[in-house]
Amino acid sequence: MLFAILCFDKPNGLNVRQATRPLHLEYLADAGDRVKLAGPMMGPGEDGAPIGSMIVIDAASEAAVQLFASNDPYATAGLFERVEIHPWVRGMGAWGADA
Repeated sequence: MLFAILCFDKPNGLNVRQATRPLHLEYLADAGDRVKLAGPMMGPGEDGAPIGSMIVIDAASEAAVQLFASNDPYATAGLFERVEIHPWVRGMGAWGADA
């Protein structure tokens, strides 16, 4: 089943985000093809800074997704103000018809 992980940064978290980014990317890569989409959510405007992260992951249960999210280096570094996990269904678009 697919889940969307929506992570919202604490105010002034850009330094933590930048310092932790290599470990975060490695963590996502280690999850292999379970991670279907991932990237930063950006603030408003053309020069908007990252305000959080969105990850779509294939997992057996919400508990597995919670464990994955809590072990993300961004989370362990204290970057996030809050994290939301929601079951997600691909409705349309070019991404992954077989996902």
